[in-house]
Amino acid sequence: MSVEKVIYTLLEVLVAFSCCLGNMLVILALWTSKSIRQPTFCLIVCLAVADFMVGCVAIPMAVLVDGRVRTSFHGCLFISCVVILLTLVSVLSLTAIAMDRFLRVYIPLRYKRTVTQRHSWLVVAACWLLAVPLSFAPMLGWYKHETLANIRGNLREKPGNGAKIQSQNYLKKEKQLAGSLSLVLALFALSWIPLHIMNCIDYFVGPSVVPVKAFYVGILLSHANSAVNPVVYAFKIQKIKTAYLNLWRRHFTCGEDNQGCQTSQTTDNNLSSNMNSVAQIE
Repeated sequence: MSVEKVIYTLLEVLVAFSCCLGNMLVILALWTSKSIRQPTFCLIVCLAVADFMVGCVAIPMAVLVDGRVRTSFHGCLFISCVVILLTLVSVLSLTAIAMDRFLRVYIPLRYKRTVTQRHSWLVVAACWLLAVPLSFAPMLGWYKHETLANIRGNLREKPGNGAKIQSQNYLKKEKQLAGSLSLVLALFALSWIPLHIMNCIDYFVGPSVVPVKAFYVGILLSHANSAVNPVVYAFKIQKIKTAYLNLWRRHFTCGEDNQGCQTSQTTDNNLSSNMNSVAQIE
């Protein structure tokens, strides 16, 4: 195995670990807090699930199929379809989040009356149901037979003053959240565009134009996007940051406090028992 492949594999393992850890933290933090009841955060959980599966499914498959395990054509095609599935779910989730932000900012009163948690989960289900047939269409024979040898190389009402102030604060918070989620969308585009450009050059110009090292960098960059999102959430979205801190306190800090409380309670009980014994002797 060449030095480039060793470095690439080690970096992929690091990215996969970061994807799994970071997105599992997002899922747990939102699932155990009241934020999951809000439609926007249901969609963020959907995106986090897709990013988590990139780390635990897509990246290991991509590493194994890259010359390390001999597979049949259809086996390699299936792995490619799985990678496309998770990417497409991420794209559809980001689209749903963008639409949700647009409606929440521009028609806030109607949005609150009509959009519910049930609606958001239906959108989540629609994202996956739409992504599956689109991603696995090549398994049904939708590919060009003359390009079989290169499938491996292409593996990505008018208010009062008080109400006005509340309305302004509401819009300010919603726009801040929209800006943070726009950053997530922009990072997704920046992470995936280089790889798609290289794939287009490789397909239309020739397979030897783009160096293999450049492809490795593009693949790593696209996978790293799934590990970056939890960091963006932590620094840019206050509710998720608060959910992180609450999760940390509940499972670590509170555990220590509870242990200390139990120790203190045991000491008090022992002291009380000793005092009762002394009183009985007297």
